[in-house]
Amino acid sequence: MSKGSIDTTKPIISLQNVGLRYNGGPEVLKDINLEIKAGEFYFLTGASGAGKTSLLKLMHLAHRPSRGKVKIFGHDLDYMKPDEMATIRRKIGIVFQDYHLLDHLSVMDNISLPLRISGRNEKYIHKHVPELIEWVGLKNFINTKPKSLSGGQQQRVAIARAVINNPEILIADEPTGNVDEDMAKKLLFLFLELNKMGTTIIIATHSTNLIKQFRFPVLHLKDGYLTKE
Repeated sequence: MSKGSIDTTKPIISLQNVGLRYNGGPEVLKDINLEIKAGEFYFLTGASGAGKTSLLKLMHLAHRPSRGKVKIFGHDLDYMKPDEMATIRRKIGIVFQDYHLLDHLSVMDNISLPLRISGRNEKYIHKHVPELIEWVGLKNFINTKPKSLSGGQQQRVAIARAVINNPEILIADEPTGNVDEDMAKKLLFLFLELNKMGTTIIIATHSTNLIKQFRFPVLHLKDGYLTKE
């Protein structure tokens, strides 16, 4: 499922002089300037509380900046209408630490949800979703509800749901934090295959082993400021 012709010369994500504060408090992000082009792969690092999750939420339009400009797919957040914002969000796969799984749905149905929302037929769903479920090591849990899964298993369901629709952007906050090293590598290879098909990927991680093994560019947050390593 290739993305087709992608313009890799223009940024798919752009932040210009961005600052972010919550409820009038001090800025947690300061003077962020960043351009990420289509098809690029970045790790995002920084100490706990450095603002990694806040930066990722700006990238998928969950927050508005306190100042500065955020553009996604060339669209300025300041001028987006609600329907336009909803359309853009459907192009972004998201994995956050609280997972947001639906407790009343099985593993199969949680992962199938983005496909059903986008109008895929059931034949397609029942062919491709079980393949991905097996890939993430949950073949024996296909009909299990999230509350019966461990934290690591829930994380793998969230990852599978985020990638099943082949998003144009994948944003993941510590996606390997609750899995063992072998599964972490397997998941990174899954992200790598998505990237080869054109998906732009930003992954927040504390894992120096993964950063050393995969050697993608690193964005680093410290005291609210972003640097590229």
